[in-house]
Amino acid sequence: MPPQATASPGTRRDEQEMRDARFAMRLSLIFGLAMLVGKTTVYFMTHSAAIFSDAAESVVHVIAVGFASFSLRLSTRSASPQFLYGYERITFFSAGFEGAMIVVAAIAILYESIRKWIAGLQLEHLGAGALLILMAGILNAGLGYYLLRTGRRTNSLILEADGKHVLTDSWTSFGVVGGLGLVLLTHWKPFDPLVAIAVAVNILWSGGHLVWRSAVGLLDYSDPKAGRKIRDKLDAICSELAIQYHGVRFRTTGYRQIIEVHLLFPRLTSVSEAHRLATILEERLPAELGTPAEVITHLESLEDHGDVHREQHYTGKPE
Repeated sequence: MPPQATASPGTRRDEQEMRDARFAMRLSLIFGLAMLVGKTTVYFMTHSAAIFSDAAESVVHVIAVGFASFSLRLSTRSASPQFLYGYERITFFSAGFEGAMIVVAAIAILYESIRKWIAGLQLEHLGAGALLILMAGILNAGLGYYLLRTGRRTNSLILEADGKHVLTDSWTSFGVVGGLGLVLLTHWKPFDPLVAIAVAVNILWSGGHLVWRSAVGLLDYSDPKAGRKIRDKLDAICSELAIQYHGVRFRTTGYRQIIEVHLLFPRLTSVSEAHRLATILEERLPAELGTPAEVITHLESLEDHGDVHREQHYTGKPE
């Protein structure tokens, strides 16, 4: 009987990570829907501008998580003849979409808070409303920490962005509770819209940060810290294999890094030996980095690679 094929430990780990990421995303969506219903109910009960700001962010959260869930599934699909590099970069669109939705919510909160202030504030049942929002904030804080930790463990920018959004939502709730507490203590109603405006400014900054992170990801920003780590590992591996390198470039897809490096071999090295050493490096570098990565190597002659590069530069021909 032929031996049965078994998945490698790395494959099993990747599959487990994806199951964990999908479970976390489903949990986020369920919590988001529950929070939306609860906060909307509390808003109609109290007519508080601050609670409206919290409910508005929950609307954004549900929409954003729906898109993020779709993006997470798409990002794990294998490459196709039409998309040869896969679908992983959808993660940047997801983070950007979530950030843009947060910005829209912040503008809506600012408008509604100022409108309510001008029209006259009529607040009711603030004690019960503050207690319910506090409970929602505590639950969201726990969920946000879980999503953030799972996103970092699974190298998922989508989950990480969602976790930061949920944590922002929890801080929003705590701010709202503080504002309602001030209203109850001082009986000065303008504390309510002032807290809502402060919440809007805070989430506006958070949304703008997500949009910026999405933009730099799509523009293939190379993080210097990641670059130093890659070069440190290359130094160690190449020293052990007795080869040299140059021309390192890298970018992230939101899930894995794509690293390009030129390897230099003595002219008398056979192609098969150079290929063998290059393959060892391609396999070891991702393992030592501890993150998903694809390494692309370009083999060159040590003695004359500089002359060849200068010749290509002067003639304008591609390398």
